[in-house]
Amino acid sequence: VQLQASGGGLVQAGGSLRLSCAASGRTFGNYNMGWFRRAPGKEREFVARISWSGGRTYYADFVKGRFTISGDNAKTTVYLQMNSLKPEDTAVYYCAAGDPIFPSTWYYWGQGTKVTVSS
Repeated sequence: VQLQASGGGLVQAGGSLRLSCAASGRTFGNYNMGWFRRAPGKEREFVARISWSGGRTYYADFVKGRFTISGDNAKTTVYLQMNSLKPEDTAVYYCAAGDPIFPSTWYYWGQGTKVTVSS
């Protein structure tokens, strides 16, 4: 699965952005879809995950109530709506496709889209 992430940019603190992750030439099938991020000088960290089975979602504590992950019915695009952005949300955001049974196993990665939140 080839993944293409987009939607990053520069936004002021308190603002919003919506990231998109599109599958190239196919659907996501039954893969879990997730978003991760890597801030400058830090390790990559999990942000959110969506399971197509029942549409279940899971979030890192630091984005709960601010970010929402969703997908289209055709299973070709996954979104990350980011509201109330903070400077500490500045990072390169990556989408990934993973195992539907083992949620910590990720197989495919997009190229990343940069989000910069100014104070």
